[in-house]
Amino acid sequence: MKKFTLGTSKEQILSMINERSIKRVLVGDQKIALVRIGSEFFAFQAFCPHRGASLVEGQLNSINEIICPLHQYRFEIKSGRVSAGSCSDLETYPAFLAENGLVITLP
Repeated sequence: MKKFTLGTSKEQILSMINERSIKRVLVGDQKIALVRIGSEFFAFQAFCPHRGASLVEGQLNSINEIICPLHQYRFEIKSGRVSAGSCSDLETYPAFLAENGLVITLP
């Protein structure tokens, strides 16, 4: 496991990542997706495991599921578990907001 810190402060991260929008970021050499809900962050693989569609182009519904733009498969944001569709679960990564930025742990 390797930890990465994005940004330099809590305030910087909160101002850079809009609430309830999906953003792609480069962490180490891996592209991942991020969503912020309030001050809670969720990090997950950036591409759908089914056909590789960019989940950054997807959307977050009212019950906090990521919806793939290609086939509308849905994934629970906290666990990555597929909730609609025939697909593998999303890989998720621990993320938390610290005083010195957003800390993300990758395998």
